[in-house]
Amino acid sequence: HDFLHHQVFQNRKYGDYVGLFWGNLMQGFSVQWWKNKHNGHHAVPNLHNTSATSQDGDPDIDTMPVLAWSIKQAQSFRELRADGKDSAFVRTAIKYQAFTYFPILLLARLSWLNESFKTAFRLGASTENAKLEMERKGLQYPIAEKILLLCFHSWNFSLASGFGRWSLPYSICYYITALCSSGLFLALVFGLGHNGMSTYDAETRPDFWKLQVTTTRNIIGGHGIPQFFVDWLCGGLQYQVDHHLFPLMPRHNLKKTHDLVESFCKKWGVTYHEADIVDGTVEVIQHLAKVSDDFLIDMVKEFPAM
Repeated sequence: HDFLHHQVFQNRKYGDYVGLFWGNLMQGFSVQWWKNKHNGHHAVPNLHNTSATSQDGDPDIDTMPVLAWSIKQAQSFRELRADGKDSAFVRTAIKYQAFTYFPILLLARLSWLNESFKTAFRLGASTENAKLEMERKGLQYPIAEKILLLCFHSWNFSLASGFGRWSLPYSICYYITALCSSGLFLALVFGLGHNGMSTYDAETRPDFWKLQVTTTRNIIGGHGIPQFFVDWLCGGLQYQVDHHLFPLMPRHNLKKTHDLVESFCKKWGVTYHEADIVDGTVEVIQHLAKVSDDFLIDMVKEFPAM
């Protein structure tokens, strides 16, 4: 994250090279896939696509039909159906999304690995924006991306098999456990930064700095969890608000910026939100539950015969 944000080296190539090592080789994540997705997120955090088929919103909340972060997003798939109604799958998914949130996070890493592989080997694009970028520019590091991803899957499968010593069922269980637990921890940290915060439509979004601040949550220590553990777990993303305002700022300077940003927000009456890991997670679940309730109430009002 820090290397591909160019927070470490002045020469961007060095950041890319280290990103290829930690991203492609050690994590199985394509640098190009991540850059496209993350740049889009930073430009319009928690901004909805203007329609179910458009790709002009935040890719990190483009989670329909399994999760909806607003009532408008929950209803967005109606335009894809001839009868203008929600499908049975959408109704069920949104109804229970507060309960399925964590199980879905378990599969996050599998999705990222899939999108990364497709991007590196030109087998498809995760979004229309990524597709256009690939058509215009191609892969920035076409050979390195492919070779390092193949190396990642090779060493990963070798490790999961105990280097050939473990049985197939044991190896599969090890691989799935590592894959799902890693995805859960990564997605939990990423999700705490924005999930459950304000969402906007393109027509109603505020200016840049208000958009960044009001859609973002900082993470602090609390509920017996010390700040040093939060700092380690989040790896700089505990200062998500400050990072979004100054995405090129080195991690060690974000803490110094924190007080300045907070005082600036107070001066101009913009909410600067912080929560600990427990409260932040509760806020996310409560937000999903509220969207579910609003969705079901609206559905009953609009289609009373259902």
